[in-house]
Amino acid sequence: MSNRRLSSHLDEIAWIAKLADLKEDHYRNSLLLGAILELLLEKGLLTAQEFAAKIHALEAADQSVLPTGNGNRHRH
Repeated sequence: MSNRRLSSHLDEIAWIAKLADLKEDHYRNSLLLGAILELLLEKGLLTAQEFAAKIHALEAADQSVLPTGNGNRHRH
C-alpha cells in the first residue's frame, strides 16, 4: 500500500474518531440542557410557555441573520 493511500485511510480514521467525539459531546450537552430545563420547570422559575416562546424568538432571530440556502435547513 502506498504512503499516500495509507495517509488517506488514516485521515478517514481520524475523521471518524472526531465524529464519534462530537456525538458524545452532543449527547452530554443535550443531557445537561435537559436536566437544567427540568430543574427550572420544577422550581417554577420558568414555564413551558416561556421556554417555547424563547425558542421561537431565537429561531426567528436566527432565520433573519442566516442567509437562505438551498432549503436544507430544518423548519418547525
